[in-house]
Amino acid sequence: MNPDLDRLHPYPFEKLRQLFRGIQPPAGLREIRLSIGEPQHDTPAFIRDALSAHLQGLANYPTTSGSDALREAIAGWLARRYGIPAPDAVNQVLPVNGSREALFAFAQCVVDRSRGDALVLSPNPFYQIYEGAALLAGAQPAFLNHLPEKGFRSDFDAISESVWKRIQLAYVCSPDNPTGKVLGLEEWQRLFALADRYGFVIASDECYSEIYCDEAAPPLGVLQAARALGRDDYRGIVMFSSLSKRSNVPGLRSGFVAGDADILKKFWLYRTYQGCAMSPPVQHASAAAWNDETHVRENRRLYREKFDAVTPLVAAHLGTARPDAGFYLWARTPITDTEFALGLQREYNVTVLPGSYLARAAGGVNPGEHFVRIALVASLDECLEAARRIEAFCRKL
Repeated sequence: MNPDLDRLHPYPFEKLRQLFRGIQPPAGLREIRLSIGEPQHDTPAFIRDALSAHLQGLANYPTTSGSDALREAIAGWLARRYGIPAPDAVNQVLPVNGSREALFAFAQCVVDRSRGDALVLSPNPFYQIYEGAALLAGAQPAFLNHLPEKGFRSDFDAISESVWKRIQLAYVCSPDNPTGKVLGLEEWQRLFALADRYGFVIASDECYSEIYCDEAAPPLGVLQAARALGRDDYRGIVMFSSLSKRSNVPGLRSGFVAGDADILKKFWLYRTYQGCAMSPPVQHASAAAWNDETHVRENRRLYREKFDAVTPLVAAHLGTARPDAGFYLWARTPITDTEFALGLQREYNVTVLPGSYLARAAGGVNPGEHFVRIALVASLDECLEAARRIEAFCRKL
């Protein structure tokens, strides 16, 4: 077996299952799960209809590149969403089966295994796929702490030159999971300059980009930042996006990568061997989703309603605030994050995720400790009920 498999950490939800082993919550309180970032709003009917109307496509092998119609739908959406010229749908856009598999596969394609000292930069806390991708590509993760005293910003100056010299790939998550922080133009400019100086590739995970509160102020994206800074060829940059959160279709497993044409050409070659082409019915449903914004605005309205109702209740007891974007509250706890999650589950049957499970010790600190991630994915009524139970639990501490 590949010995690098032994370097993988248990997934956060496996750790949570072990933490809750033997716990018996009160029988009279139904479970409210706010631990996993799984959208629970209804899938729009027109997406389901587009999927079922093209089931005849199951009789055909799909191509790795996807259909012209899907790539053009994605390129058109990028142009409308970010106010940029439409990317080349043939050379700068590639459909993928959800951002998760593509984020993982990308490291296998980018990392040069002949360099035994290769590093992959990841935010910390982070989406654990970044770490697993680095390890199974034969690299070592390097972590950039997102700390409350720095407003959870990406302080690229905190990374030493000796580390930058070894970095081959830098994962960026904006809007960030779990803090909800969005990178600004100055931060992108700094990262682009570092990439040019040290020769690494930027992988920007933007799967939460469409969950934000102010319709007049959508989060800045990496391609948008690149154009604003004159980087019109997107050199060294690949963006990852997904329909899962935007359109409430996590089971569709549909997303895309876009950016540097030369990198995508190599990634496409890798994927022809990986065997992960998107099913034709899924391609039709995906094109329909990318071509419609009405359902996305309604989706944001539902999340905005929940943030408006829940944030003040939780913030009265835990250190938290409405995020820049995304659907998480990143909340500081008065006791350890694991004790808080365990007590809340045991006494009130509300599940949240300990922040330390989403981070690693780096620079002498685990930046997830004393935080919990609260995913506002359930219905408004359930989220409100969970907030009231969190209030009751906090009053007992």
